[in-house]
Amino acid sequence: MSVSVEHGSNKVPPLESGDRLTRHEFERRYHAMPHVKKAELIEGVVYVPSPLRFRSHGQPHGNLIIWLGTYKVSTPGVELGDNATVRLDLDNELQPDVVLLIEEKLGGQAHISDDDYIEGAPELVAEVAASSAAIDLYDKKRAYRRNGVQEYIVWQILENKLDWFSLQNGEYVPLEADADGTIKSWVFPSLWLAMPALLAGEMTKVLAVLQQGLNSQEHTEFVQKLSRQSYTKPSTDM
Repeated sequence: MSVSVEHGSNKVPPLESGDRLTRHEFERRYHAMPHVKKAELIEGVVYVPSPLRFRSHGQPHGNLIIWLGTYKVSTPGVELGDNATVRLDLDNELQPDVVLLIEEKLGGQAHISDDDYIEGAPELVAEVAASSAAIDLYDKKRAYRRNGVQEYIVWQILENKLDWFSLQNGEYVPLEADADGTIKSWVFPSLWLAMPALLAGEMTKVLAVLQQGLNSQEHTEFVQKLSRQSYTKPSTDM
């Protein structure tokens, strides 16, 4: 049973899955419930997830952080976020599992607000989903696409499947793996993923393939562009 929360002189209604709220009201209720660690507003509807299991969420989430965090450490001007709130638009305030973004001063498309939230679309978002039936592949995906998230990764645990979408001409197009099973980012040069190894939990191989990307000329050139503040978003025209 949910109860209202005392907040100043007013009682603030609790957040409940299925509520239809404005972003302002969503934030008001969220701030009044410090015990709630994750809630999202997706297309104007509130979602409060159930507790997360280790093998179906915590472990794969951690492996994404290891992979993307290694890229971030080697790429000055790129920032990594874990469950950071993203204000996409007036109907969408999400907490993606992982975001990778380029600093705004270096040409990135999102910025950090005065109250320390991400506003706008990060260049890359990664989510861990239980299965292909999860909201990550429906309303959430549409919100990311409409707001210009350039690349979107969804790891579907039950199917042991990972989709990596690239925004092309306003639509998400799956990035295809090469003959070795490696997917390469369009937005972050040298961000390479050995997908079969990730799905099998072979993180040593995942990091070895990533290191090949980090050792490439394209990574050197990307870092140089960022250092000169001359980064331009890749064209989405096919």
